[in-house]
Amino acid sequence: MFYSLGQSILKSFDPETAHTLSVRMLKSGLLPAPRISYPPSLAITLPKSGLSLNSPVGLAAGFDKNADVPTQMSKFGFGFVECGTVTPEAQAGNPKPRLFRLTEDRAVINRMGFNNGGLVAFESNLKAYSGSAKLGANVGANKTTEDKVADYVIGLIAVWPLCDYVTINISSPNTPGLRGLQDKGALTDLLTRCEAAKEEASTAWPDLTPRPVFLKLAPDLDETAIDDIVGVLQTAGQWLSGLIISNTTLARPDTLRNAAKGQMGGLSGAPLFESSTEVLRQFARRLNGQFDLIGAGGVGSAEQAYAKIRAGAHAVQLYSALVYDGIGLVDQINRGLDRLLKADGCLHLEDAVGADLEN
Repeated sequence: MFYSLGQSILKSFDPETAHTLSVRMLKSGLLPAPRISYPPSLAITLPKSGLSLNSPVGLAAGFDKNADVPTQMSKFGFGFVECGTVTPEAQAGNPKPRLFRLTEDRAVINRMGFNNGGLVAFESNLKAYSGSAKLGANVGANKTTEDKVADYVIGLIAVWPLCDYVTINISSPNTPGLRGLQDKGALTDLLTRCEAAKEEASTAWPDLTPRPVFLKLAPDLDETAIDDIVGVLQTAGQWLSGLIISNTTLARPDTLRNAAKGQMGGLSGAPLFESSTEVLRQFARRLNGQFDLIGAGGVGSAEQAYAKIRAGAHAVQLYSALVYDGIGLVDQINRGLDRLLKADGCLHLEDAVGADLEN
């Protein structure tokens, strides 16, 4: 009841103000802790990374850019929470307004531009984490950096001892030139230099368990681009643990109804579900279990989370759906996934991973 009321009040503010207020309320420590339990069927250990999760449902990067509230968010039923995207230096991001609700479409358009407080503040906040969910750190590049790969190297090494896994985000549409790192030659260079950074971090902290590293990709990839990326992964990317598929899209489906549909930026939410799930499926078919896959894009129900799992995802992430359904959605999805697994005769989540690829 308390969280439903808060959700209704937040919707009366413009989207960015509502988000800022959400983080401040969580950070205040005044909100009551919910009673959450994880259905045993949802526990999964991702096969390549070894990341053990109580639930396959994770918080996507973008909600908690500065790692202000990962401990608080971990209490709502997430199996993992991902903070960021963080860049080496603090930056203000793009001019406001830069965040738009498309209510009729259950969608969001953002052109935030990696606004964040920089690595120093981010590292300090990560050190304070005390939650039970796995903690991820999503690293990116500053807008004005000429050598963007160097920023990923800096970020990866900085967060290495402070999180459970690292995500290399080369898929935001709001930083000029960033998605170009998905091109074959640029991606090879990125992965080669980040592998060296991982080795440097592992040497610097030899007593730590090696951190899995994920690569976050865009949904706007045709079959040729997918084939090129898979080719690079199989040569220069074997050290990676997995992929997060996908970030926001630049596409604008004809079904969009809200007047803000023409705003520039990345579209997320319900309209992204089908296309992002198809890209996930394409990678799952080509990679055939070589990497852990995390499905993101349009997840707003247990059925949608389950569809991504059956398309090859070992886990899923969400964010935009929380704008419309509130934080109680996470527990609803967990309980719904448990019912769906039982209805299919699956005792454990891993029994359903990639089930549709066999058909």
